[in-house]
Amino acid sequence: MANLRDKVFKIRSKNAGPFTVTVDIFCRNQNSLKRILGLLDGDTLSHLYNVKKDSFEIFEIPDLNVIKISFPRTHIQGSRLDRDMHGAQFAELLNEMELPDNF
Repeated sequence: MANLRDKVFKIRSKNAGPFTVTVDIFCRNQNSLKRILGLLDGDTLSHLYNVKKDSFEIFEIPDLNVIKISFPRTHIQGSRLDRDMHGAQFAELLNEMELPDNF
């Protein structure tokens, strides 16, 4: 079974302020962008990130073949419970996301 990382150019994540994380998915082409957008619903993202499904904002940037996903951090950046000060490790969950066999 393939992972999402096998089908895209790159996935990265970063802080979008102390309360929000943004994940960028750089797709290889328009077809890939549309197919991946079809997989990323609120339920899937909620399961991956343990955040309410209506908390995600998904932005499509077709000219760049990019999908941006923003959501609230579980813990405020820099708090004693924050385990990823820069938000860089959130991308790994999408990198490892298994794709359906027919993808």
